[in-house]
Amino acid sequence: MEKILIVDDSVVQATQLKKILEDEYEITVAQTPIDGLRYASENGDFSLILMDVVMPGMDGFMLLKKLQEEVVTRQTPVILITSLSDIESEQCGLMLGAVDYIAKPFHPMIVKARVQTHIKLYKYRRQVEYQSMTDQLTGIANRRRHDRYSEMKWQEAVRLQAPFSICMFDIDKFKVYNDTFGHPAGDRVIAEVARVAAEHLRRSTDFLARYGGEEFVAFLMGDSSEKAFAHLKRIRQAIEDLQMPHNPEVSKWVTVSIGGVTVVPQLGDDYSTYLKIADAMLYDAKRFGRNCVVWADEKMKQQRER
Repeated sequence: MEKILIVDDSVVQATQLKKILEDEYEITVAQTPIDGLRYASENGDFSLILMDVVMPGMDGFMLLKKLQEEVVTRQTPVILITSLSDIESEQCGLMLGAVDYIAKPFHPMIVKARVQTHIKLYKYRRQVEYQSMTDQLTGIANRRRHDRYSEMKWQEAVRLQAPFSICMFDIDKFKVYNDTFGHPAGDRVIAEVARVAAEHLRRSTDFLARYGGEEFVAFLMGDSSEKAFAHLKRIRQAIEDLQMPHNPEVSKWVTVSIGGVTVVPQLGDDYSTYLKIADAMLYDAKRFGRNCVVWADEKMKQQRER
């Protein structure tokens, strides 16, 4: 069931809107703009926001501007509900990013029709966006999805002061594998590595993407460096346990090298800085002989498998 957020300081009006829509949608009501902004930012999964324009403290235009500035909420469609009928107000709302207006007093059938239209458009846009952000070979997220999602989750970790672990890994001596067995076989290896990694990164706080070629990036939120380090060691071992034959001059089986870092991000910290640290740890894992995990903990002290 699609979720709708109603932001309205009028209990009567919010109740009317909820009654009109609650048979078809899951409704959340916020009666202050501050609560509306908080609900929208913390949940991040509303398919539509209905908000009154005239509210005390922060009007609908100001709230709309703040929603457009938030990574989590900027894609959520907003319909403004207002008794203001002048062209300037309507133009202001549309230029700030509102998708539609509903004038007061509103008619239930008009509300339902407009809500249904924008929910359908939002679902279609999500589907197209999902397809454009999915790696076709492996079925996991692609680099574009990583670049967007990492920014959102990093900001969440800053707000919650939660540990955030970033890791990069790639398939050892993959060019040699391709030269030996051919590119179709190499594609199957990439898909298998992605499958095993995805099976170990299923929590809502985990994320995995194909970063390019035989390279992957993942992040985990909420785990200490010790837990993240141990978890990635299990993934490395599970890939080795597939026993996919490699060129015997290189290795008996296909393996991966993994580098990572755990940090409790602070305001002003940059995700890309720690992604580079994870990449440096990956470089060290290869330098230390490959098929191992190298990790930087919260104090930037290096931990090394084997």
